[in-house]
Amino acid sequence: MTEKIIHMKDVSWICDGRHILRNINWDVNPGEHWAIIGLNGSGKTTLLNMINGYLWPSKGEISVLGRRFGDCDVRELRKFIGWVSSSLQERLYTTETAEEIVLSGKFATIGLYDEPDKKDIKQALSLMEQLGCKHVAGQPYGTLSQGEKQQVLIARALINSPKILILDEPCTGLDIFSREQLLSTLEHIDSQEFAPTLLYVAHHIEEIVPVFKHALLLRRGKIHSVAKTKEVLTKSNLSDFFERPVDVQWRHQRAWILVLAK
Repeated sequence: MTEKIIHMKDVSWICDGRHILRNINWDVNPGEHWAIIGLNGSGKTTLLNMINGYLWPSKGEISVLGRRFGDCDVRELRKFIGWVSSSLQERLYTTETAEEIVLSGKFATIGLYDEPDKKDIKQALSLMEQLGCKHVAGQPYGTLSQGEKQQVLIARALINSPKILILDEPCTGLDIFSREQLLSTLEHIDSQEFAPTLLYVAHHIEEIVPVFKHALLLRRGKIHSVAKTKEVLTKSNLSDFFERPVDVQWRHQRAWILVLAK
């Protein structure tokens, strides 16, 4: 039987007597890319922290890449998980060059303290070229545009050839053109041999590009719906999910929503 990328069974996380996540049952199979959608406070960040082993379930069981939590070293497991988030961006050193930021991913450090060899440097520049940001090589990270920073962060996350790549609201702060460029980058990643499993966390439905054929909708710590994306992103389901009427239109295999008057 094929090993699941992620397996969660009856997972709950309780903090100060309050359920942040409740009875999560979710499987991610090889070859699947998932969109995780929820409003603020829905439990998305907690879910990501559990996948990375930063939080332990109060109840239930979790396996990631076939490794069951409690029976594995999660520090070793994290080496196979790439993570792109705005919180990481804020922690990086703005004076380091773009390629130094990418190379720091090789050593999983904030800041580049080890001397990279020529092979590492070549790999970093190759990734930057693939992601369309090689032109910023040599420039201080702090001088880059928001879109360029995100591309550099994705290259940083990919340098260790992760099995899972988590993108936590990567389009935050991007203008519409930078957003579309970044979303196009994700489809390029999927086209590569041995592409990682992509988990894309978003507030905005229109960011869910066709590569994400599965979707999980999270509301107040519970799974509202989980299925194929086209089955989840419907007018009736999203109106129920957002608890107010919305209209959904599909264009170029992407869903676009309009909030309707109550």
